[in-house]
Formats: sequence, structure tokens, C-alpha cells
Amino acid sequence: MNIVLFDGEERENLLPLTFTKPVASLRMGVLTFIERWEKLLKTTISYETVPYLAEKFPISIQSENIFINPSFFPSKKLVETIESLAIGQSIVYNDKLVAVKTVDNEPIITNDLVLFEEELIHIKNSWDLFTYNFQAIEFDFELLTAGKTSQPISSTNRVLHPEKIFLEEGAKVEFAILNASEGPIYIGKDAEIMEGSMIRGGLALCEHGKINMGAKIYSGCTIGPYCKVGGELNNAILMAYSNKGHDGFLGNAVIGEWCNLGADTNNSNLKNNYAEVKLWSYKESRFVKTGLQFCGLIMGDYAKSAINTQFNTGTVVGVCANVFQSGFPPNLIKHYSWGGNSDAPIFSFDRACEAAEKMMERRKVDLTATDKKILEHIFNLNNK
Repeated sequence: MNIVLFDGEERENLLPLTFTKPVASLRMGVLTFIERWEKLLKTTISYETVPYLAEKFPISIQSENIFINPSFFPSKKLVETIESLAIGQSIVYNDKLVAVKTVDNEPIITNDLVLFEEELIHIKNSWDLFTYNFQAIEFDFELLTAGKTSQPISSTNRVLHPEKIFLEEGAKVEFAILNASEGPIYIGKDAEIMEGSMIRGGLALCEHGKINMGAKIYSGCTIGPYCKVGGELNNAILMAYSNKGHDGFLGNAVIGEWCNLGADTNNSNLKNNYAEVKLWSYKESRFVKTGLQFCGLIMGDYAKSAINTQFNTGTVVGVCANVFQSGFPPNLIKHYSWGGNSDAPIFSFDRACEAAEKMMERRKVDLTATDKKILEHIFNLNNK
């Protein structure tokens, strides 16, 4: 069974996070969407995405293929329905294509419809990632820990509901408070929670992630692989290799890969007048209503903020932006902004790549020629 996860119309609503990766590579819960489907279907999966990303995220086509839209979060019933598809059948939910089994090389709705009636979580916009992150953590916790035994929890910790806490091999937790009464706490391989931290589940701390001393982590947080966090987090996702190592608040937020939030960076997630938050839409080139009262920060890959940065409610930060100018930055910060203000100059492409390379060197990861092509494509969007 050859499986392909395809970028649907949701991709444009998930920008800036999907400027550098397909929808399938976004992280929510413990896993990325593609990792989750590979575990559920027990097979290797490829991508169908936009041309400038295809070299890094290639597609594999065979004589028979199942295309799945990864913006629909899986359920047991959905997995069973996909596995039972016949050639030429497509699953539709609310008039949207969820999956199709075909001999063709593209995902299209066929005449032989399977109408899916069980409710599904549909990630239609960037803010849906943090909105449904708690549910994703619960789902992944069950998926990853079924039939397995947690590493022992050290007696130095204070623990509520240890049966809902799971430590993978090499995880370290000492002198912390772990409260899993409202949701599970997953601590990945070689991850660490340092002393004095206060944790309330659900939490996903992925492999090699670290929570620094005295951190306050509320429910619905994902700290991706090799991420480091400190201070206060609430309902926030850090995709991978990103740092918020110091004091400051991050809430109702999604931070891409290879980002760094300087010491005492804060984001507002609630307007002073308690009004509905609007967020920039790259698709519509305007601010759109989110339907949310709590909505903080969406930050693209390789972006950075200086110490004491204060992000307004509902701020979108583009790829490779460097935010350091005084005062509140605007609610939209352009790709490669050098400063963050609306009139800030553009960070040169070569210097941006040099900064990325130095950051990645510290984690023994290379910025490849393919990565540079992707970043150059995004850079050119600012210079049309």
C-alpha cells in the first residue's frame, strides 16, 4: 500500500509555517502529521507538495496509491476506513477530500464516494494547531505508550497520577512537580525536566528537549525535539530545534523550527478589550477573524527575537525575520525583516543563511543546498 500525504487548500491558511515544509511535516501533539500516519499505517509515507519544496520532500508514486489529506486528524474509524478503500473510492467529510485510492498520480474526488460521518478534527488554519494540541497529545500518548512500560519516576519529584506520566529511555526528571490529573505527560527519549519546574499535563516533551529550571508549563504544550524552554508556557507548540530558554510568557502560540526567543520575550494572547483576535492571512492578504479570544504568536522558521521583545496579541512573524527594534512590533513582521518594524530593511539573504548555519552547527545539523533554495524562494517573495 503506497501512501502519499498531500497538501490541500489548507496549506495556504497554515502559512508562514508551511512556507518551509509541507502540511505533513507540521508538529501537533508529540508527533508530526507524517510520523503519526506512518505509525498508524505501519508504512513509509511520502509527500505531495508545491514544486519548490518537492526536492526536499519528494513524492513516491506506484501503480496504486492512497492519497491522504494530513490536515484531517486521524481517528480509529478513519484509519479503518482508509485501509478498506477500493480502487476509485474517495472519503469525503463536509464536502472535503480526506483520502482517495487511485491509480492516478494526483488526489481528486472520485464518483465512488465514502461519506465519513464521524466527527473529525480538521486543521484548517494556523491557530487550529494550538487549539487542538491538547487532544493531539492525548491521542499520541496512547499511540506511543500502548504495551510499553515507562522508565521509573525519581522519588525526588512530586507526582499526581503517575499512571498518566511516561518517560522514554534516557529521560531525566528530578525535583519537579508533575501534575497529570487533567492530561498526560509524555517525556521523550533523552529529554530533561530540570529541578524546580512545575508541569501540568497534557505535555509533550519530545526527544532531547529540555525544560529549564523553575519553568511553569501549563496544559496543551508541545516542546519539540531538541527545543529548550524556560519561563511560562501555556497552550504553545515549538516545532523542533527552537529555543525559549529564559523567563517570559509564550501562550496560544506556534513557533517554527530553528527559532530563538531572547530573554524576557513575551507575547500577549488576550486583547485589553477582550475582543476577538484577528490574524494575518497570507492567502487573503489581510487580517482575518480567528473566532478566538485567546490567540498569541505564529512564527515561521529561522525567526528570532531580541531580549525584552513584546509581541502584540495575534502577531505573525515571517521566515528568517530578526526582531530587535524598540517598542511593540507590528502584528505582521515580514520575511527577512531586519528589525521587525514595518519600515525595517530586509536582512540580506547571504547573512541570513550564515546565521542559520551557525545556529545549526551547534546542533550538528547542516543547512543543505536544498534548504538554501527553499529559503531563497521565500526571500524572493519579499522582492517581487
